[in-house]
Amino acid sequence: MTAARVGIGGPVGSGKTALIEAMLGELARQGIDTAVITNDLVTDEDAERLRRGGQLPPDRVRAVQAGACPHTVIREDPTLNMAAADRLEADYPGLDLILLESGGDNLASTFSPDLVDFWMFVIDVAGGDDIPRKKGPGIVQSNLLVINKVDLAPHVGVDFPKMLAEAQAVRGGAPVLATVCRRGEGVAEVVAHLRHEVLFK
Repeated sequence: MTAARVGIGGPVGSGKTALIEAMLGELARQGIDTAVITNDLVTDEDAERLRRGGQLPPDRVRAVQAGACPHTVIREDPTLNMAAADRLEADYPGLDLILLESGGDNLASTFSPDLVDFWMFVIDVAGGDDIPRKKGPGIVQSNLLVINKVDLAPHVGVDFPKMLAEAQAVRGGAPVLATVCRRGEGVAEVVAHLRHEVLFK
């Protein structure tokens, strides 16, 4: 049985790495054997952050350097990520889940279905309440939309209930979850959704 492969995309600063950090604790508590692949342009910054966090053995966090537009290696030519995921499965045969974090990109970022079984897109309220109305592929096509940093809404002039309603409307009823990753709020719901949709546990 192969590990489920789940993509996590979104703009720079939306909280993708913070979401993964929060998810790792919840996944470990639920006994879900996990590894991570990060994507950056020419650094291993996100991978090093996750390794320093200590929630996974360092070798379970692998880094891919895109060297170009971040979504190239998750959509147009995902072979580097596919090879990295295959190596993780060979090294850790019992893996349940591999999380693949894209390099920060715009609302057009999507994952190739050859690479992932499921993908989520992370936006945040500090980016503006007009983001759902822009209807980029990440907003509309992802399997799950996560709106992060909802605690900042009153500080940045965002009407969060309106933003949430607009996100739900443009997605035609596809799931939208709200989080405050730095506090762990909403993260259990994200993991529960993954369990139901891709882990079947």
